[in-house]
Amino acid sequence: MVFEHAIALTGGIATGKSTTADMLHEYGFKIIDSDVIAHNNLQEYSSLVSTMFGSEYVDEGIVNRKRLGKYLFANKSELKRLENFLHPLIHEEIKRKSVVNEEKEKTYFIDIPLFFENSNYLDIKTSICVYAPKEIQIERMMIRDNLSLEEIHQRLDAQIDIEEKKTLADYIIDNSKDTMHLDQEISKFINKLYLIGE
Repeated sequence: MVFEHAIALTGGIATGKSTTADMLHEYGFKIIDSDVIAHNNLQEYSSLVSTMFGSEYVDEGIVNRKRLGKYLFANKSELKRLENFLHPLIHEEIKRKSVVNEEKEKTYFIDIPLFFENSNYLDIKTSICVYAPKEIQIERMMIRDNLSLEEIHQRLDAQIDIEEKKTLADYIIDNSKDTMHLDQEISKFINKLYLIGE
């Protein structure tokens, strides 16, 4: 059965999903990364991106994701248009990878930033939200991505608010402090689910 042993890993922009996924991988868990799948699909269909949004978003066959992202988050209908194209492709690839992981009959994680926003993953019964309050999200995005406050809010507004995601998730991993604290949170989560040794 697809997704039987899967746990969805979600959160908000700059809450630390990727870092959490990397740490879970170090603990021995398999990770399916929907962002990597999305980036691969975006590149595979770069010519379509050029047709849909303009050649200025593709440089010598390579999608300029930073430039495209700036345009899409400022134009929500265009963002929705791309999502309507990409999400079915991403879902099918996640399902394919899930089938492979299900053969091992062990818990694995699927990193899905838009888990609560997307109805494609209702079969995944357990979810974790990597949490950091909005002010920390903003601070991290300003430093990491060098975005303006307007651009940051455009990106945050494209997702369910992190406080709401926190209430929707089955488990919370707090990433409002340093890496050591995050590792402790992950370790507590793993012990809570009795997953070590699987």
